[in-house]
Amino acid sequence: MLPLYAGIFLVSAAMLFFEITLTRLFSVTQWYHFAFMSVSVALLGFGASGTWLALRPPVQEKKGAIVRRLAAIAALFSVSVLIAYLAINHVPFDSYLIALERRQLLYLALYYPAQILPFFFAGLCVGLSLTAWPGQANAVYAANLAGSAAGSLAVLVLVPLLGGERAVVCASATGLLGAITFSIGLSNQKHRSDHAQPGLIRASYGLLLLALIALLIHPPPLFTLRISPYKTLARSLLFPEARVVFSRWNAFSRVDVVDSAGIHSAPGLSLSFVGELPRQLALLVDGADLSPITCLQQPDDERFLQYLPAVLPYVLRPHARALLIEPRGGLDVLTALHSGASSVVALESNPLVLQAVRAQRDQCAPAVYDDPQVTVVLEDARSYLRRSKEQFDVVWVSLTDTYQPVTSGAYSLSESYVYTVEAMLEYLEHLRDDGMLVLTRWVQSPPSEEVRTCALVAEALERAGVGNPSPHVVAYRSWSTATLVAKRTPFRSEEIAELKEFCSGRSFDLIYYEGMPATEANRYNVLPDAAHHAAFQRVLSSTDRQDFLRQYFYEISPPTDDQPFFFHYFKWGQTQSILRSLGRTWQPFGGSGFLILVALLVLAIVLSLGLILLPLAVRGTSAGFRGRSSVGLRWTLLYFACLGLGYLFAEMPLLQQFILFLGQPTYSFSLVLFSVLLFSGLGSALSARLPWRTLLLVLVVVVLAYPLFLSRLFALSIGWSLPLRLLVAVLCLGPLGFLLGLPLPGGIRVLEHRAPELIPWAWAVNGCASVISSIVAVMGAVTSGFAVVLAAGALAYFLAWVVAVFFWSHDSARVQA
Repeated sequence: MLPLYAGIFLVSAAMLFFEITLTRLFSVTQWYHFAFMSVSVALLGFGASGTWLALRPPVQEKKGAIVRRLAAIAALFSVSVLIAYLAINHVPFDSYLIALERRQLLYLALYYPAQILPFFFAGLCVGLSLTAWPGQANAVYAANLAGSAAGSLAVLVLVPLLGGERAVVCASATGLLGAITFSIGLSNQKHRSDHAQPGLIRASYGLLLLALIALLIHPPPLFTLRISPYKTLARSLLFPEARVVFSRWNAFSRVDVVDSAGIHSAPGLSLSFVGELPRQLALLVDGADLSPITCLQQPDDERFLQYLPAVLPYVLRPHARALLIEPRGGLDVLTALHSGASSVVALESNPLVLQAVRAQRDQCAPAVYDDPQVTVVLEDARSYLRRSKEQFDVVWVSLTDTYQPVTSGAYSLSESYVYTVEAMLEYLEHLRDDGMLVLTRWVQSPPSEEVRTCALVAEALERAGVGNPSPHVVAYRSWSTATLVAKRTPFRSEEIAELKEFCSGRSFDLIYYEGMPATEANRYNVLPDAAHHAAFQRVLSSTDRQDFLRQYFYEISPPTDDQPFFFHYFKWGQTQSILRSLGRTWQPFGGSGFLILVALLVLAIVLSLGLILLPLAVRGTSAGFRGRSSVGLRWTLLYFACLGLGYLFAEMPLLQQFILFLGQPTYSFSLVLFSVLLFSGLGSALSARLPWRTLLLVLVVVVLAYPLFLSRLFALSIGWSLPLRLLVAVLCLGPLGFLLGLPLPGGIRVLEHRAPELIPWAWAVNGCASVISSIVAVMGAVTSGFAVVLAAGALAYFLAWVVAVFFWSHDSARVQA
């Protein structure tokens, strides 16, 4: 049985490695929505594999023939990984045109089935093994989970080493190693079918493996990653004589630097500035979020810096000690230095950004981060602030994301722990007595992210003990950006006078200071009305704020660490206007990223029902398929559906919550999956010896307790070093993962004794329920928070426990209860 377990391990490792790599590829080539879809696609493939097995069960098939089938399936998985990647890379599906061009539906019909294929074959491999060897379900499932855990961890090492394109080939090669391992099992005479030729089979797989190794060493141009034309990187390469001068991957990003004379970026630059910007290069993360690397080579090059909105804090606080959060290409660092800051601490969470900026020394010497007044800290802001005792005159949250209309929903599903109430409290705590917190966001029409930023700061000030936040906030805007400045002490009259002088001298419009008349707003960069001023007035009014937030067209309530979706502005009341705009706007999906989830959920439910009901329609007349005794279709459906729902309701919030703790989405994705899957595999391996029904009830309690446990854990240890936090993450997720691994093999053993024909169908039900739960979990987190989703997971496991105890109780004589 060892080749069987090893083969399952390798295919499962390749599958998870490819799934996580796929999220990275989608993040670079498309948008966050597509990265999220890779999870649903994987689970749908698993569900489809269960349906296939329910329709074509390996009844009375020799074990040798099944092993040969497993080898062939693993080889098909290997090939389908390459097919899926080529489809992603070359099928011209354009989500922006889906409402305008019918052919996009054809492209969509090619785009997503191609992605499902690898996960279908991987699921088929595991499901066939569970069906053929139900007595070893705990060991088979353990090999599946342990392999998946290894694959999730391998991403952290291999993607930085190989890059995204070669990582795909590596996943394919690992799957092929699984096929070779399965074929080794054919050498065992008692498992060999009469027609098997294991030597020839292994030789064929070996030749294919050599071809993949050659592809890994020298990938052809066909494999070069193609970027969506709507991504900033693709647009930057359209500039005259544009060329990529730096491109590198790490575990959680791809960083590019583009050089072109056409690149000019100075967000919020005053229209009063007369002159040319100095030479700049474009630094881009994941193909988007352009941040300029500015080359100050002539004495006059720095003059434009004095016309940026970022100068005001240094006018009010000469010789300030400044903390800059995620300054990327360094424009905010240059502004601080040339505005008189005495010292700058630059918090940059991505080491590749620092490498990219310093790699341009020959073109932009000296590099801004090499200035002796600048201290660079390679760490995410929340971890640094939790352990640091330093105080600053200015804490500046840099504007790192490229302008996107709120209606596009381009970032609406992405978490941001930089813009939460708890984050604002951290920033305020690190200000000196009269220090300033500064945030700049893009000007939107109607106002949205600017107003949400104001609500966020107002809420944080109140939690920090400020009774009335109104005199503690001032705001102003250029033609493109809005800047908010907050203090723990009220702004003095002389500071307001300096604010007015600063804005009038640079043609910036005042948005708010306490007592500001509406006639002072909207003077220079004229909008249809003074909506920003009116909105800020209502938000900063403690008595009027909640009514205003509730009635506003967009969702602009302050995000929290439990619901950290700053870029989610969708309200259900927008649906009618969005649907009316279909086909008449270039924005994707009618203008709201959240509606993608709704459409996906409807599609997932339809497809899942089809996959679940199809075996019943085809084989429902079979007495064996209907089940016997207390194990009937309805209880099998409910139990395994609850497991699918519960597992993802527990896992998905953890994937998002641990971003705060570990600092990067890929660290969270890999470490959470590694920990949960590894310990789930251990739980599965031991499930036959344990009272899994009793422990299922323990799991309900543990899932319910996790939100409180994690909040206490994060508060205690978020300031620790990254290696320690990684260790803490593994240790705290281990017990939960162990318990999560018990219910599925326990249920399969029940079916083995009472209705073995239901095993592949149960696998399909579990997979299809997981597809639905992966979408519902994200919707629930965005609209209600992580704690609510975890509570829903606990409820799902409680229902599974009810089935196991009260409707499967007669199995206790033969199956460990």
